[in-house]
Amino acid sequence: MNYAANWNYPTSVSLGAGRISETATECKALGIERPLIVTDPGIAGFSFVAELVSDCKAAGLGVGLFSEVNPNPTGEDVDAGLSVFKSGNHDGVIALGGGSSLDAGKAIALMAGQMRPLWDFEDVGDNYSRVIEDGVAPIIAIPTTAGTGSEVGRASVILDNSDYTKKIIFHPLMMPKKVILDPEITVGLPSHLTAATGMDALSHSLEAFCAPGYHPMARGIAVEAIGLVKNWLPLAVSDGANIEARTHMLVASTMGATAFQRGLGAMHALAHSLGAQFGAHHGILNAILMPYVLKANRSVIEDDIAWLAGVIGLEASFDAFQNWIIDLCAELDIPHNLADIGITPDCVERIGAMSVADPSAGSNPILFDQATYSAICTDAINGSL
Repeated sequence: MNYAANWNYPTSVSLGAGRISETATECKALGIERPLIVTDPGIAGFSFVAELVSDCKAAGLGVGLFSEVNPNPTGEDVDAGLSVFKSGNHDGVIALGGGSSLDAGKAIALMAGQMRPLWDFEDVGDNYSRVIEDGVAPIIAIPTTAGTGSEVGRASVILDNSDYTKKIIFHPLMMPKKVILDPEITVGLPSHLTAATGMDALSHSLEAFCAPGYHPMARGIAVEAIGLVKNWLPLAVSDGANIEARTHMLVASTMGATAFQRGLGAMHALAHSLGAQFGAHHGILNAILMPYVLKANRSVIEDDIAWLAGVIGLEASFDAFQNWIIDLCAELDIPHNLADIGITPDCVERIGAMSVADPSAGSNPILFDQATYSAICTDAINGSL
């Protein structure tokens, strides 16, 4: 094996209950004088948002708020936020919320000083080299869900409404300069969203663990994160006020996104495609798809999955691990098939074509063709394992 590799790992992280109160201080440390808070309508009404605005104003910062981010952020969302950023003469972004708000905030920060349209920075080839680096605004990321890990990512997933595809916008400077993990602001997340986002965190670590290539740091982080999800996600769902469980899930989420620098795979290739077509929640899609993609990859990953099962306290076998996933989804009230969330069989050919072209497909353990992606999608719609 060729062990040559290029590794990039995350940024400065502050973890602990109540640490959102440090945001204004962190802005000043980064030289941000007029931050724009980017969030979504559901988050904007929470008291901690008003407190954050008040703290920033008390510190003499010219803070603004943009809260028109859709559950699947679009190019139009980024354009609208960029208009607010520029009209308010803002010089930094506080991305606050779930993955959608974090992705939108990072994209707005990227576009702050660019001359090209957003789609010119899609993660294809060396498109990232087109970025005017001095025009990228600094970012502070504060996740309110434990799932996407976008707070430690160098990319944003944005929906292009011109062709209903999700595109990955990438540049290394999209990595937030500071991450604040405050479990107190995740307490209000409903149980079904806690479950969905937690399974998203699991999907990141699991696909990173299975991805080919040599990256032992990512593999080790993925294993630990999977163990955290196993031990703490059910409790975070059943007792949302449990700060310990919320803390461990925030960490697992951040670890998963750190690990997937090794790569993702067919779960995400399919979830991106299905999410773009049907608007379904990304975490729910990954959770439902998980056992079907494991089955499709079995011939290549069986021994690794058996080892992983033993490490996290299961019987050391592929079947035990897959059954744990199925049982976990049932415990969290996540459907066993895609039909239950409105996915219809007439989509499978298009989803197959979209999935094989998705960037995540390139690091799946097996390079599936369009027909195989369509077949996996069909099985997942019908619940056929």
